[in-house]
Amino acid sequence: MDATNPIPLETAPAPLEMRPRRGFSLFWRTFFFLALLLLGSIVAWLQTFRALESEPRAIQSAQQLASMVNLSRAALRYSDSIARVSLIKTLADEERVRITPREPKDKFELFESDDELGERITQELQARLGGNTVVASTVNGQKGLWVGFAIDGDAYWLLTDPSKMGPSRGSTWVIWLITAAILSLAGAAFIARLINRPLKQLSFAASRMRDGDFDASLLDEKVATSEIREVNIGFNRMAEQLSKIEQDRVIMLAGISHDLRTPLARLRLETEMSVADKDARDHMAADITQLDAIIDKFLDYARPEPARLESVSLNAVIDAAVYAVGDYDDMRVTVSVPENLAVLADEVELSRVISNLLENARRYGKTAETGVAVVDIAAKVRDQWVLLRVRDHGMGVAPETLPKLTRPFFRGDAARTAATGAGLGLAIVEKTVQRMGGVFGLTNTGSGGLAAHIKLRRS
Repeated sequence: MDATNPIPLETAPAPLEMRPRRGFSLFWRTFFFLALLLLGSIVAWLQTFRALESEPRAIQSAQQLASMVNLSRAALRYSDSIARVSLIKTLADEERVRITPREPKDKFELFESDDELGERITQELQARLGGNTVVASTVNGQKGLWVGFAIDGDAYWLLTDPSKMGPSRGSTWVIWLITAAILSLAGAAFIARLINRPLKQLSFAASRMRDGDFDASLLDEKVATSEIREVNIGFNRMAEQLSKIEQDRVIMLAGISHDLRTPLARLRLETEMSVADKDARDHMAADITQLDAIIDKFLDYARPEPARLESVSLNAVIDAAVYAVGDYDDMRVTVSVPENLAVLADEVELSRVISNLLENARRYGKTAETGVAVVDIAAKVRDQWVLLRVRDHGMGVAPETLPKLTRPFFRGDAARTAATGAGLGLAIVEKTVQRMGGVFGLTNTGSGGLAAHIKLRRS
C-alpha cells in the first residue's frame, strides 16, 4: 500500500449529477410573455390613438390659423390708415399677433415639423388660404410661426406663437410610452411572481420530502386560489402517507434486526461450545458473523435521522480507512489528497462511506492478471465543493447496469459470484452522502474499472 504517491484526479467520464438543459425559469418565461404582450398592446394603442387624433387636431389647428389670417386680412382691408396702425398695435399687444409688410429681400425658412401633425397643418393652411400661402419658421433670423398672405396684391407677414400649431407631442409620446412600459413591466413581474410562488413552494417541499424531511414539506391548505389549495392538500396527504410508510419500514427493519440478534448470539455460543471440529466451528462462526454484518447493513439503511454536520478532516478520515485495510494482501491503495482539506460532514458517517467503497472495490475491483484490487483515492477542491474519487482498476460494469448499482438489494453479475452481502453497500453510501448534503455517482473509467464520485461541501 502506498499512501504518498500522488495520482492526478482524472476528469470523470460522466457528471456527478444530471444537469438540466439551461433555459428560462417559469418566472422569467411568464414575465417575458406578459411583458411582450403588454408592450405590444401599448404600442398598438398609441399608434391607433395617434392616427385617430392627428387628422382632427390638424384640421382644427389649421382652421384656427386660417381664421386668424382671414380676420386679420379683412380687418386690414376695410380699415383706414389710422385705424390700421391701431389695429396692428392691438393685435400685437393683446393677441400676440404681429403683422408686418413682406419685402422681396426677406429671407425665410419654410416651416418643417418633426411630426406628421405639422405637415398636415401646413397642407390645410395652403388649401384654405391659397397655394401661394407661405408658412415659415424663420424670417430674417427671427424665429416664430410666420404665415405669408396677400391683401389686394400687397404681401404681409403674420407672426404668431408656434403653440398655435398645437403642442409638439413627440417628447410627450416618448414619456408616456416609457411610463406605460415601466408600469407594464412592474405589473408583469408582480403577476409572474404571484403565479410562480406556489410552484416554487411546491418544488421546495418536494425537495425536502425527497431528503426525508416530511415535516418541512407541508404546504398551506388555506390559500385563496382553489386550484392551488387542492394541489397543496393532495401533496400534504401524500407526504403524510409516505411518512407513515417510512416510519413503518424503519420500525419493521429495526424490529427484525433486533429479534434476529438474540438467536444469533445463542447460535454463536452453542457453536463454540458444542461443535468439536475446529474447521466446521470456524465456518459456522463466519456464517453467523456474516449474518450479523447483514443485520448491521439493514440498520444502517433504515436509519432515518439526518446526519450531524461539522468540520471534518478528510485527510484523517481517509488515513484511518486506509490503515484499516493495510494488512490485506489482495489490496493496494494509493492516496492523493491535498493537505489540511476539511469538509462539512459527519465524521462517523463519512468513515463508513469510505470503508464501504474500499470494501466494495476489494470484492469486485480486482484485476484479472494479479488478483489484487488496486484502488486510487484522489480529491480536489472546486469552488465551495470538494470532489472525492475512489476508483478501482477492475473490469467495471455494463453501462445498463451502472444506474442500478445504488438500488437496495441489487447485485450485478460480477457480484453474484461472491454474493456475501445484502446488496445494500452502495445504496447505503448514496443515502449517507445525500444525508450530508452531498452528491454521489458511479462511472466507468476510460482505462477500465469503476469510479465512485463524492461531492461534499468544503468546510
